[in-house]
Amino acid sequence: FNCGEGTQRLMQEHKLKISRLDNIFVTRMSWSNVGGLSGMILTLKDTGVSKCVFSGPPQFDKFLTAIRSFSGPLQGLDLAVRPYTHPEYTDDTMTVHQVPIFANLDSEGRGTESANLSLGKASTDQPYSTKSTEQLLEGGEAGLSKKQNEKPERSPKSATRDPSLVVAFVCKLHPKKGNFLVMKAKELGLPVGTSAIGPIVAALKDGKSVTFEGREIHPDDVCTPTDPGPTFVVLECPSKEFIGPVCKNEQLRRYQTGGSESPAALVVHMTPESVLENNVYKSWMGRFGPTTQHLILNEHNQSVHNLRSHKIQTQLHLIHPEIFPLLQTFRIKEEPASLNMPIVRGECLLKYQLRPRFEWQRDAVVADDTEEFIKEATEIPGFLEKVEECKNLLSVDPVTSSEQVDRYPEVVFLGTGSAIPMKIRNVSSIILNISATCSILLDCGEGTFGQLCRHYGNDVDVILCNLSAIFVSHMHADHHTGLINILLEREKALLSQGKDFIPISLVGPLHIMNWLDQYHNHCQKILHHINVISARHFMEGADVSKLITQERMQTLLQELELEKFQTCIVRHCRNAFGCALQHKSGWKIVYSGDTMPCSALVQTGQNANLLIHEATLEDGLEEEAVEKTHSTTSQAINVGMQMNAKFIMLNHFSQRYAKIPLFSADFNDKVGIAFDHMRVRFDDFGAIPKLTPPLQALFAEEIEEMEERREKRELRQLKEAQNSLSTNGPVAQGPSSTVTINEAVTKKKRAVEEPDQDLDNKKIKLT
Repeated sequence: FNCGEGTQRLMQEHKLKISRLDNIFVTRMSWSNVGGLSGMILTLKDTGVSKCVFSGPPQFDKFLTAIRSFSGPLQGLDLAVRPYTHPEYTDDTMTVHQVPIFANLDSEGRGTESANLSLGKASTDQPYSTKSTEQLLEGGEAGLSKKQNEKPERSPKSATRDPSLVVAFVCKLHPKKGNFLVMKAKELGLPVGTSAIGPIVAALKDGKSVTFEGREIHPDDVCTPTDPGPTFVVLECPSKEFIGPVCKNEQLRRYQTGGSESPAALVVHMTPESVLENNVYKSWMGRFGPTTQHLILNEHNQSVHNLRSHKIQTQLHLIHPEIFPLLQTFRIKEEPASLNMPIVRGECLLKYQLRPRFEWQRDAVVADDTEEFIKEATEIPGFLEKVEECKNLLSVDPVTSSEQVDRYPEVVFLGTGSAIPMKIRNVSSIILNISATCSILLDCGEGTFGQLCRHYGNDVDVILCNLSAIFVSHMHADHHTGLINILLEREKALLSQGKDFIPISLVGPLHIMNWLDQYHNHCQKILHHINVISARHFMEGADVSKLITQERMQTLLQELELEKFQTCIVRHCRNAFGCALQHKSGWKIVYSGDTMPCSALVQTGQNANLLIHEATLEDGLEEEAVEKTHSTTSQAINVGMQMNAKFIMLNHFSQRYAKIPLFSADFNDKVGIAFDHMRVRFDDFGAIPKLTPPLQALFAEEIEEMEERREKRELRQLKEAQNSLSTNGPVAQGPSSTVTINEAVTKKKRAVEEPDQDLDNKKIKLT
């Protein structure tokens, strides 16, 4: 039921099998309910799920079409939509009835775009028009094919967005026959243990009386009562406009006291505190009677979810408290609603059992045990010694021991993994805090807002208000599907801080508008949040003729206090970009996005203070890196050397390196490894390489396993090379034979490392 951002990350961490997922029920077309679906769908495809059905609002088919604008074809996965107008869903366990509920809205349709009762500044959103979207799209750009320049459908007549609709789900378990009581049957003389008992048991469990040896046996003589099947209700009431329609709904009334059905065993309320405080809603909750349990799901649920992220950050904090700060807890300021009935507030992995008896189960509820995390790290052989050695080295270094630290610029890594969110590394996102009042996001993968909350706690609203721009490097899902949530939460933050709402600059491939435009049309208003600037306009020598574009580019430079913001095309998918930010004070930071080694990026980033470069794969996997258009560790370092970068942070690791990547022979005192929630400033460049020994001690077991895998792979490659030489010609005997084999491997490695100058004209398998 619903699939917000971070759902698949939690399922992966807590071992809930995504491969078993074949039905998703959505209560409302809002990002809080569907933000995790694009990533979930791609994962379902990869795990071999053949079909998944989406129940709820009829706009779902449009949403799936919008996802395909960046996911590409989804062969092998049948995505079906079951709108609320279709018959109920039934499987072996239960029947699910969809109950549409329409809100009472004013003439402008306000009050339903958010879970808050009012967004104040949100009313500045103007009715959707073709003109406003044309301005957002800037009328295309030179150099794109005709197909790329085609505008997505934007006519107001084509919009199907309906913010007045929520869908409740009434779920009734199938009746369960009573249990046959063997001892009672024996007492009554029934032929227990013989073949004759089978038909007798079947008849009695079906509720039929039987006659045996002249005696009539009734079902209740030897069977427990039939369980008619409990009911639970999943309901979203997002704002006051929905209270009346929910409370008056006849289908829901059936499951209250005095209704035509037994009272619901459980009602799940996806409801803000402002609705729970409403007396009408309170009265409606009370009419379910004393046997109904009420589960509340909203922002007041303070349960820890990403336990492994907390664990590793606590342990990294022991190595360097400033570079690895402890994670924070985001707490809602408003008081929880006062209710005159028992309620249960949601916790991660809290369960409610419906059979064989009703009960809450908290045995799996996630708990953050900081002391245990520290104890586990300190018991690792050699870890504390390496930490102490590191601290001693830092204390005698005049740069790292100085108390006068330039806080800005400050780089905070929010997501350092590739492809899919995992329990330790989230997908791509970096926040660059340029000063105390302005910042930019470099990519915005799924779960970016959650990472901000865990990093900044209750200061997250200030951070969102400081956000002046977002750079999206390319249209792969792991780099942009957190964008919409950031836009929505930023608007709330501006309101909470008493600041005027202004759109944010969005720099990226123009194709992103195809996705955002369709989402705006069919799901939720978002286009008023952004001023879009094509990443191509920031390329060296770009001809920018439109005045509105020139103004937006100048505004971005002013707000970020930059002398120059430059992009370049990198060697990944079509329309993938890297960028370089040069501050008015002279410093320069370069972000590669996803790419193979790229000469254009080297040229753009010359003499950078910091290069943040992807290093998806370890050395020795150069062929796979080419196949997937990524870089290996040494390739990324080599780009930094060619660029003459003062420091290189490696980023975007394959999730096979969950905790730490393998160290390359090319590592030096200019190279660091990025972790989620790592905070880096220029004055930390001297300290970061000194953290390597304690990191190697902390993750010694994982490094050993990776090295074993690498040795097996290299042995296999040598055998393949030897077989190849044996097939193609005689292999020299003695020491020279080893040299010949090694030369073959080296030659093959060199071939895949050499830059492909004509990459765009070749078909490359993208993963």
